[in-house]
Amino acid sequence: MKLVFAGTPEFAAEALRQLLAAGHTVPLVLTQPDRPAGRGMKLTPSPVKALALQHGIAVAQPRSLRLDGKYPDDAAAARQALLGAAPEAMVVAAYGLILPQWVLDLPARGCLNIHASLLPRWRGAAPIHRAIEAGDAQTGITLMQMDAGLDTGDMLLTAAQAIRPDDTTATLHDRLATQGGALCVQGLAAPEALRRTPQPAEGVNYAHKIEKHEAAIDWRQPAAVIERRVRAFDPFPGASFTLGNEVVKLWAAEVLPQAGGTPGQVLQADGQRLLVACGDGALALRTLQRPGGRRIDVGVLLQQCPGLAGTQLG
Repeated sequence: MKLVFAGTPEFAAEALRQLLAAGHTVPLVLTQPDRPAGRGMKLTPSPVKALALQHGIAVAQPRSLRLDGKYPDDAAAARQALLGAAPEAMVVAAYGLILPQWVLDLPARGCLNIHASLLPRWRGAAPIHRAIEAGDAQTGITLMQMDAGLDTGDMLLTAAQAIRPDDTTATLHDRLATQGGALCVQGLAAPEALRRTPQPAEGVNYAHKIEKHEAAIDWRQPAAVIERRVRAFDPFPGASFTLGNEVVKLWAAEVLPQAGGTPGQVLQADGQRLLVACGDGALALRTLQRPGGRRIDVGVLLQQCPGLAGTQLG
């Protein structure tokens, strides 16, 4: 099939990779403008753009697709590129821009979205993070026929994915990215067989964008809640606490039933054990990162920072 692909991060790049491997023709890719990244804050292309250029695919990077919006010239140029590509369908995965109605109406088969949840649960920007944070037992991929709403379109195909007890957003992301590409290839292999199923009215919730301020650990919360947030915020923004004047990131922890102490108090700090009281239970901290350093095992931190027993973490 002749497709236009719209996406930005690695999750989307994996879908594009599988669509190309399946033999689909992609004359045009839409992706977000290059962003500053790394220590030097150098303008860096998105993973989707990098992949498209490797395959000699034309790339458009409009700041908006609204013809009556803030960047009408960008939108007009994108419209000409889309008309020139004349796609049968448009595949969208984690693109980052709202598609106005003229885009939704342009391809003969409309726009298909690869969404990383089992809709209608976790509509929105951060479905993988929020599923882990909430303690969901499973998530998955929904292939959806897009409409003007936010992840409200009819479902075409779904595939479930178990959330493992040690899953982080990074590990779950990789499995869902592979699953999402495969489900889209499956759907496009027999488009006439796809049946549109409206999303149920019950069970709707939203996966709001992850904000940096959410990184701060509130030790008054139950240990199980904090541990899920640690995994949900890996790799971004990383859960953190203060130790003296340092902001330390916590990348792995284990929930223990031990009681006692005030929330944030170090109950034990010796050998390979750094135990911190929480609102309910305690957390054994496993992997941490000091400012400017790499991720380290808790034993290394205890060697660097002796005498932590009884300390109050911020």
